[in-house]
Amino acid sequence: MSSPDGARPITATEADRRWDPWTPSVVAARLNTCSAPWAVAGGWAIDLFAGGISRAHADIEITVPRTAFPDIAAAFPEYEWDIVGDGHLWPYAHAADRTDLHQTWLRDPFTGAFHLDVFREPHRGDTWICRRDPAITLPYAELIRTTPSGIPYLIPEVVLLFKAKANRAKDDADFRRVLPLLTQARRARLASWLARVHPDHPWLSPEEAVKSAGVRRQYSD
Repeated sequence: MSSPDGARPITATEADRRWDPWTPSVVAARLNTCSAPWAVAGGWAIDLFAGGISRAHADIEITVPRTAFPDIAAAFPEYEWDIVGDGHLWPYAHAADRTDLHQTWLRDPFTGAFHLDVFREPHRGDTWICRRDPAITLPYAELIRTTPSGIPYLIPEVVLLFKAKANRAKDDADFRRVLPLLTQARRARLASWLARVHPDHPWLSPEEAVKSAGVRRQYSD
């Protein structure tokens, strides 16, 4: 049953059942004429940076400046959009102005399947603003990298900063996989951001630093 503001509950079980995620290449093909600075986020971004698929992905996420979301939506005229948060779904029109909600799921109106999750992110012009800490900012030109095949993705230190909050087993695996591939400058930036947002995070412990250095030496040999 919907609430007065148009929301209805959705359980994790229902969401998992309804997700039928596209791949980054499918999303990129649909957005090939979109001028908004969008990028693949989450676990898929880690795979694109590392150059190989490490595991199955239950969904696919992309990020875009909040005010540019209509440019993304215009590329999918045959689909509908739901805003999701706190275990509820809202029709896009009912909650589009709520700045506390950023996840936006693309839905097939005939099957009810979800294919794409769009993060509508705060920004100031061409500068991305981290919703976890607005003091953390980057120009979009620095925030996004592109694969040789032309798929844009978030830089890994930003992906790991967001993964640090949940720190699930798959997040820890992504951290251990990517850290040896980062330059010293990127590792230092990630450490400084984690110290601001998650100062007690285990990824900042001396033991993790030793392990990471050891893995880096293995990659260098």
